[in-house]
Formats: sequence, structure tokens, C-alpha cells
Amino acid sequence: MTRLAQRALASAVRYWLGRLAQAGVVLWAAFSVSFVILYALPSDPVSIMLNQSGEQTSVDAAQVARLRAEYHLDQPVIVQYGLALERALHLDFGHSIQTGQPVAGALLQALPATAQLAFAALALALLLGVGLALIASLTRVAWLRDALLGVPALAVSLPTFWLGLLLLQGFSFGLHWFPAMGNRGLPALVLPALTLAIPTAAIIAQVLLRSMATVHRQPFVEALRAKGLGWPRVVCRHILHNALIPVLSLAGVIVGSLLAGSVVTETVFSRQGVGRLAQAAVSVQDIPMVQGVVVLAAVIFVLVNLLVDALYPWLDPRLGKR
Repeated sequence: MTRLAQRALASAVRYWLGRLAQAGVVLWAAFSVSFVILYALPSDPVSIMLNQSGEQTSVDAAQVARLRAEYHLDQPVIVQYGLALERALHLDFGHSIQTGQPVAGALLQALPATAQLAFAALALALLLGVGLALIASLTRVAWLRDALLGVPALAVSLPTFWLGLLLLQGFSFGLHWFPAMGNRGLPALVLPALTLAIPTAAIIAQVLLRSMATVHRQPFVEALRAKGLGWPRVVCRHILHNALIPVLSLAGVIVGSLLAGSVVTETVFSRQGVGRLAQAAVSVQDIPMVQGVVVLAAVIFVLVNLLVDALYPWLDPRLGKR
């Protein structure tokens, strides 16, 4: 191995060790912030758990004390934090206050449905966002281009809850094309995925259109046109390729948007998943479950950003040489 190759390898190792250290800090911060926020809430999780029916019932003080000891709620806050952090390092987030089920098991059970929804929504969002940007860039009709350029600003402002209800009313209750709720089969996935995809596609289209406009002004575009390349080929093979880097930088934001939107979407469409699990946990202050969901979301966010870092040199080889 040459000295230059050794330096490049050492630089790459230092870079990835630094990125992994940053990932660890992000996960620790997510866990710690969620713990502090949940601890600061005024209500008592044990009281909520014992009165889930909504009826005021007399509860044995010994039972309350036993449950508080079981969930370490009788310990000082610093002890609670230390115990929770130690368990989290072993991927043990305790048991749900609401159901008694192990948090890790519940999350693993709910994750496939949410992952299916997120991947379907992301695929639709990329198709819609990139398609809109390409059509707007290729069309020669001024009024159509102006109309297409205005679509992302409108779509990104649509509330997920309202959009989901609108799609339900039109395509499920009205036309009866798709089921209104549930997780069974591809038809039940279409409307929830579309609900998540439309605002996400708007974000992708906005960033991609701005990036394509910037790339369009680069000298190499005029050089390609001077060589006789047609405008569609220049846009699709050269401008689009160079304009994708800012979109890739948004991957973390897009994944965060999909995770946040899944809470509303899974509730509207009565789908089982991590979002529905989070909504139920927050409503009863199920501290172990909420912390498990927060850490899971942080892990996904970190992994996506590490993947994006690995993909940058593929889109722009100059980045891999730095």
C-alpha cells in the first residue's frame, strides 16, 4: 500500500470514527431529553395505569407502592435516570406501564408495519417529487410550468390529519376503491402511504427545483448543449444527477417527517404500528414505551444519516477524495 493510500485510509477511519461518536452523542441526547421531559410531567404514571377505565376506584396503597417500586418511580430522579440508561445500553427499556409487555418486544412487533408504510410513502414521494420537478423543467408551456412550480408550496402546507380524512372521504367512503382502515393487504396501504407521501413529495420537489435551477446556470450545461445534446437528455442525465445532492442531505429531515406523520396517519387509518403505539403511550404517560419509541426514532435517524454520508461520494466523486 502506498503512502498516499495509507493517508487516505487513515483519514477515512478518523472520519467514520468521528461520525460514529457523533451518532452516540445523538442517541444519548435523545434518551436524556426524553427522560427529562417525561419526568417533568405533573401526572403520575401509576395512577393513570390504575385508572385506565376512567372510573375513580379505590386503590390499595400497598399496590401503588409495589408498582412504583417495580418501575423505580420511588427512587430519586438521578437513580431513575441511571437505571434507565443502563437498561437502554442493553436494549432493555423495561415493561410498558399500559400493557405490561416488554417495550423492546412491542416495538419489534410494531416496526414492520410502520417500515412498510414509510418505505411505500418514500417511494411515492420520490416518484411524485422528482416527476414534478422533471416535468416543470422540461415543459415549454409557461402557464403549465408556473402551475407546477406552485404545487409544492400548496402541498407542503396540507395538514396530514386533514389530508388523510380527505382521502378517506373520497376514495374509501365515496368511491369504495380502498379499505378505510387496517393493515391487511396492499389496498389498505395505498391511502396511508399517499397521505404521508404528498407533503414529503412537496419538500423533495421544492429542494430539487431550486437545486436544478442552480445547476442549470453552471458552465458545463452550456457546453453540453453546444455539443448537440438535446434538452431532455441534459436535464435527465446531467442536471438531475448533480441536483440530487441537496435532496440527499434532506434524508434525515424526510425520515423524521415520515416518522412524525406515521403517528397521525396510523391513528386516522387505524393501522397498527410504531406511530399508533407512540400515540397510545403518550396518552397514558407510558414512560418506558415513550422512551423506547424516542430511542428507536433516533436510531433510525442516525442510521439514515450514516447511509447518506456513504452515498455522497457516489453522487459526487470529488467528495470521496476529500
